[in-house]
Amino acid sequence: MSSFTYALQVNGNFQNHSISHSFDHLKTFLSSTIKLPKMSVRTDIAKTLKNTSNWMLDAFVDSAFQFVSQPLLPSQKNFAPVEEIGEAIQVFCTEGNIPEDFRAGVYIKNGSNPLFGGLKSTTSIFGKSSHIWVEGEGMLHAIYFVKDAREDWIISYKNRFVESETFKLEKQRNKPSFLPAVEGDSPAIIAAYLLNMLRFGVVNKKTGSTSIFEHSGKLYAVSENHLPLEFDPLTLETMEEWGVNGAWDRAFTSHPKKAPGTGELVIIGAEAQKPFIVAGVISADGNTLSHKVDLKFNRATLTHDIGVTQKYNVIIDHPLTVDVNRLVSGGPLIKYDKEGYARIGVMPRYGNAESVKWFDVETNCTFHILNSFEDKNEVVVRGCRALESMIPGPDHGLNKFDWFSRGFKPIEMSKKSSNGFTQEGYLFVRVYEWRLNMETGDVKERNLTGTDFAMEFPIINEDFTGVKHKYGYTQVVDSMASSSCGMAKFGGLAKLYFEEQDKTLPAREGKTGPLIKVEYHRFEANNFCTGIAFVSKHGGVEEDDGWIVSYVHNEDTNISQVHIIDARKFGSKAVAKITLPQRVPYGFHGIFIPMSNQAFKNL
Repeated sequence: MSSFTYALQVNGNFQNHSISHSFDHLKTFLSSTIKLPKMSVRTDIAKTLKNTSNWMLDAFVDSAFQFVSQPLLPSQKNFAPVEEIGEAIQVFCTEGNIPEDFRAGVYIKNGSNPLFGGLKSTTSIFGKSSHIWVEGEGMLHAIYFVKDAREDWIISYKNRFVESETFKLEKQRNKPSFLPAVEGDSPAIIAAYLLNMLRFGVVNKKTGSTSIFEHSGKLYAVSENHLPLEFDPLTLETMEEWGVNGAWDRAFTSHPKKAPGTGELVIIGAEAQKPFIVAGVISADGNTLSHKVDLKFNRATLTHDIGVTQKYNVIIDHPLTVDVNRLVSGGPLIKYDKEGYARIGVMPRYGNAESVKWFDVETNCTFHILNSFEDKNEVVVRGCRALESMIPGPDHGLNKFDWFSRGFKPIEMSKKSSNGFTQEGYLFVRVYEWRLNMETGDVKERNLTGTDFAMEFPIINEDFTGVKHKYGYTQVVDSMASSSCGMAKFGGLAKLYFEEQDKTLPAREGKTGPLIKVEYHRFEANNFCTGIAFVSKHGGVEEDDGWIVSYVHNEDTNISQVHIIDARKFGSKAVAKITLPQRVPYGFHGIFIPMSNQAFKNL
């Protein structure tokens, strides 16, 4: 997923007694330890701190906050970070062969790779705050496919950190410096935001760890709390932030979409203060922000994806919110309200807030849209839907491992409480469909997949983005391995046949109709995947002419590989397996970018 640490500007008075008491400690500690100049009654503490030199603030943080590494269980060892390997290393197929008609190009996966050994927590006079599982500096892992003069495949691998400004700052200091500011005691989170802003000018790190996208021939690493970071696909060197020549100055979705036909890039940016949600359209050449509009949300929805059709943009508004007032009152910064409202908005490509047609839907949490398209008078939206959110995790004070462990259990084993909510299996994700009637306002919604396997990280052949399609692909959750680990592990892949029904007997029904056909590609025991991407066949005729590529890690041998699976022979074994020189941690999203042999001359 992504780092959902939005850039907040914490305003208002601290009415909560424990919070104000903690900040009294802050003023007392600073005055006694750092020997601040005398303050008048009217002097604002934040203003005074801004005038305090950086070394004084660092001295306070070093004295008042203790960084502690979050331990990993043996079953979580491939979530641990790795080091950069330096120059690209040639690698080889250890099983099978690269297809002759496979595309030359680069396959890149992004994911969290925290500096200094792993995710951190801090303890202080304000309480405890912690990184959540999606945080951590981004690391790019790349496999290059190029043919030599004899038309033989030459394959190489390299990895590199996404080097944002905050990465460079902390790397130079050679120690954890940014205080965790998402999960924990409210006073500790507020203190983290204030001190991070005063010391570094930003309240959270810019990680670039979630996803990768291409626009107008350039590649970007992105997490939705900051601008995208352009990087060189050959060297993986981070270049600069992309704000569309200064026209876009806010957060940027991890999943922008190219509009079918025009090649324009449709984006959305979410913030914790008004305007909460802003949509935009970037020209096909990437030089101009053609449209920017406040959608006038009344809450800071944590929306991770956006959909497009030939005429419309599709907006997800689910009850996962960031709320500074709730934080100041002693509650969590990020919270999923399973009794809150959910809706889907359909807006004309260049529409405004008043032009959005909203459809109320059943309460859910949907991070990823698989695809959306127009079908006569309906807009069809397909995505991966759950009844609970993995972000940020359990309510503060609950056992985090136990909460994730129960949530990942198979849904058929789940129990329901007296109020009807599932006590286990609440993180089970199913492929889902909403049909939104643009004329009548009616909604038809249903599960497309059953309860055999949970599915996430959906992809399609991107040539079919925004138009009607036959197929989709997902990573398949190994529910028992995830439950015992307390973190999501994906033990296989699924191919979705949207125009074919499930033929298993007895016929199984979704909420309002039959389930769709699903074909599975299963890995060997204790092998788990990450960062899948679709590679279309050059000159392919059918939508599924191509391959799925995936990073796969064997937890028994501690060896990582890249697998290439024929999308038209999906249940068969991989056509090629490439063994890598070091372990590749589980991460988030991947992309394959076709490139000519000439482009690789400097690799």
